[in-house]
Amino acid sequence: MKISVIIPAYNEEKSIIETLKSVQNYFIGKNFSYEIIIVNDGSTDKTANLIATLPEVKIFHFSSNLGKGAAVKKGMVEADGDLKIFMDADNSTNIKELDYFLPKISEGYQVIIASRAVKGSQVKPQVWFKALAGKIGNKLIQLLAVPGIKDTQCGFKLFTKEASEVFKKQTLNRWGFDFEILFLARRRNFKILEMPIRWVNNPGSRVKGSDYFKTLVELIKIRLNDLQRKYD
Repeated sequence: MKISVIIPAYNEEKSIIETLKSVQNYFIGKNFSYEIIIVNDGSTDKTANLIATLPEVKIFHFSSNLGKGAAVKKGMVEADGDLKIFMDADNSTNIKELDYFLPKISEGYQVIIASRAVKGSQVKPQVWFKALAGKIGNKLIQLLAVPGIKDTQCGFKLFTKEASEVFKKQTLNRWGFDFEILFLARRRNFKILEMPIRWVNNPGSRVKGSDYFKTLVELIKIRLNDLQRKYD
């Protein structure tokens, strides 16, 4: 079995090396092969120079910032693992959580997502207004796109190779891509599981208040895409 780890990176000079070391250390002694794919999403800091020095890592560069969704899609499409997982470059969810995800594959789940909203999660919270905006946003996401999924936005998601085909139909390049791919997975009747995780908020997060509004606008785009049969 081969596992592909996709890491989208935009201006992550402060954390990217430490995150990559933790991923590489995780796979030492494991009885499966792996690949690490970094998609540099038009970084303007030293991210590109830092990752260029790393051995045994596949790197793709965007000349300008296209968005996290575009970076994840690129990595997922290029990856050739039997299982494919994407995670955040700031290591807010450590790769060690994968130990709890892998046994669920043998139970028939094809998409396994980290969730901060299910029982058993250990979460270092965000500031109150971001947490509140997230809760309100999720209520609308459940209403319009993926009923029953309590946390679509946590950046740690595992797909079987078959389920990862949904990324070829992805149209959203920014924050809304998370619930778009889950919407697509539901349409294809893939079995989805939310898993509790340990998650640490990154105080340097670049998510702005306006991004919550933009994300909700993308919900409408998904419904329009579906009505126009763009996902068929």
